[in-house]
Amino acid sequence: MTVLFDYPKAAAFGRVVSKTRIYEHAGASTALKDLFVTQVDQIVWKFKLAPETINLAATRTVSEIQVFGISLRTNKLDEEVLRAIDRAIPFPLLFELAWSGKRKAVAAFKRPSEADATKWVVSEYFATDWAPDDAPRQPLPVALNLGGLYDAILTAMMPVSKAAGEDIQTRVARMEAIRAKTREVDRIKARLGREKQFNKRVAINAELRMAKQELDRLAMGEPIRAVTSE
Repeated sequence: MTVLFDYPKAAAFGRVVSKTRIYEHAGASTALKDLFVTQVDQIVWKFKLAPETINLAATRTVSEIQVFGISLRTNKLDEEVLRAIDRAIPFPLLFELAWSGKRKAVAAFKRPSEADATKWVVSEYFATDWAPDDAPRQPLPVALNLGGLYDAILTAMMPVSKAAGEDIQTRVARMEAIRAKTREVDRIKARLGREKQFNKRVAINAELRMAKQELDRLAMGEPIRAVTSE
């Protein structure tokens, strides 16, 4: 999955973002600052997707979408760096990471808190695969408003298809449930690999089979059931 979008030239912003400003607004700890120093070369506010730049109406939860480019010093970026930027900028964000002639898109579903409209709720992050810098880009998805555009861009980053009638919050919850169930399957497999007693292996195999069945149901878009989390 290597979807990268071709953002309109009219939405270009092109402003370098100071790491220090991010630290201030995100309340960065010394450990977090160290991550920025060792992993991030430069942060550029590349595009501003807003009613006046792409001619799509704002919605209650999505008034603008900002696209940030992050040049990396390494091929690994700790998600806490992205969370810090998301905390500092009070808009939905899309990130494009650049490293060694390659790019990838990363984003979390970000929405105002229902309990406190001044705060934001940020989901787990979704990401495309790395693609060459010169890889073809796709036109932005067709949408009626900025909320619909944000929904479509995030959906393009998700590893499984959208289920019929599924809104963005339900879809994000299902993606997070799939990740949790995948981790559970991996833990059960590890236990099975360590276990030598036949009777215990039979019981673990049965547990593994049930977990895989639940994972398949989630991937097919069936209603979310109880999911073991870490």
